[in-house]
Amino acid sequence: MSGGLLVAGTTSDAGKSVVTAGICRWLVRRGVKVAPFKAQNMSLNSFVTREGAEIGRAQAMQAQAARVEPTALMNPVLLKPGGDRSSQVVLMGRPVGEMTARGYHGGRQRQLLGTVLDCLAELRGTYDAVICEGAGSPAEINLRRTDIVNMGIARNARLPVLVVGDIDRGGVFASFFGTVALLSPEDQEFVAGFLVNKFRGDVGLLEPGLDMLKDLTGRRTYGVLPFRHGLGIDEEDGLRVSLRGAVRESAVAEPAGEDVLRVAVCAVPLMSNFTDVDALAAEPGVVVRFVDRAAELADADLVVVPGTRGTVKALAWLRERGLADAIARRAAEGRPVLGICGGFQLLGDHIEDEVESRAGHVDGLGLLPVRVRFARQKTLTRPSGEALGEPVEGYEIHHGVAEVTGGEPFLDGCRVGAVWGTHWHGSLESDGFRRAFLREVAAAAGRRFVPSADTSFGALREEQLDRLGDLIEEHADTDALWRLIESGAPQGLPFIPPGAPA
Repeated sequence: MSGGLLVAGTTSDAGKSVVTAGICRWLVRRGVKVAPFKAQNMSLNSFVTREGAEIGRAQAMQAQAARVEPTALMNPVLLKPGGDRSSQVVLMGRPVGEMTARGYHGGRQRQLLGTVLDCLAELRGTYDAVICEGAGSPAEINLRRTDIVNMGIARNARLPVLVVGDIDRGGVFASFFGTVALLSPEDQEFVAGFLVNKFRGDVGLLEPGLDMLKDLTGRRTYGVLPFRHGLGIDEEDGLRVSLRGAVRESAVAEPAGEDVLRVAVCAVPLMSNFTDVDALAAEPGVVVRFVDRAAELADADLVVVPGTRGTVKALAWLRERGLADAIARRAAEGRPVLGICGGFQLLGDHIEDEVESRAGHVDGLGLLPVRVRFARQKTLTRPSGEALGEPVEGYEIHHGVAEVTGGEPFLDGCRVGAVWGTHWHGSLESDGFRRAFLREVAAAAGRRFVPSADTSFGALREEQLDRLGDLIEEHADTDALWRLIESGAPQGLPFIPPGAPA
């Protein structure tokens, strides 16, 4: 059995995903064969592996950090919210149905523990180390009985637990102490210590607090990671776009041409794979923002309607807010619009949906000659081809089947004038295609924008992953961290009362 570690957090968005990726990159640079793992992920940002399995994009990013090919083993359970109360359950990369939160936590989740542990065991039998990411907080006392992603898996697989806290939010000492103190004695045995994330200032001022925390809990702090802009790559949820942040907040070359391009992304409900626009934001001179009002489209050179887990709901939302009319006016004026996946579907003539929304026949925006019928079986593929004279690769995740009845072919979709539509996520990461597309957009928008000749999205992503590895290598006690991964939690860690409620 290989070494392992569970990276937990005091809260959601404490930095578990990026710390897991950073540890993976640090280890692989040391020559360790390492893999990431997250038993259960809830996210609308997903990815398709080469074997056609759907997993969270965060785990695909962590696999890239580890320099291994992502597989379904790395994220056996993916929950894709379809509303406030239900999610699609994706098991081993394939959807198995919709389930309410009560139904999932009421029994189904516990049934999946065996599958999750089998996947982890298979990875640990293949790799020198497996770095696992938890979800939310391990001290969710209302969910502990059915937990398969935090202490449930740590105890079953005997993994040491490193708790990450975001000090930029404040209250990190209380969060660390409270997280441990709300766990049962049996769970506390596996909590080895803490990692402070997003620290600004003089570490010397923090050290007395870390010493006091150790006195209180008997557990050490394994590192203090400084605040760095633009490290939230491939967010699970939320509206932060990773490379946009990195490009905006660091020294970036001036636009190659005389003008910038302004891109407005419609923040539709249940927005999925909004990471598609990261590659646009990586281009010098391209400004990307999310919008939810029609007036915010006025100065945009390109409007992107992104993917969504609720195509019909997103269509209604666009109409309610006046965005649909604004997009239609743009199309009539020859101003660029790009629809991706669900955004492509709602640009078509009509939709037949008895699967996702069960709304039956719904009229689309009528901007592309496309009819969409929702199938129960989900399309999960990794297509490649050519568009605008350049090679391009992508991935598809959708229930909607598009019948294109006209227009100019564009990837698997079509183009009419300055309106483009495709099911392909990730296509803009193909550098030559992205530059060709931006040249078309600039021409249609009347902008003297020229895409940079040497921007490589893949190289930027690698630089970001190396920065995560550098954070771990330079600001964590890596010798102690390796001993933890190799040997498990220290023996004799004290119990911190009161422990979990009965």
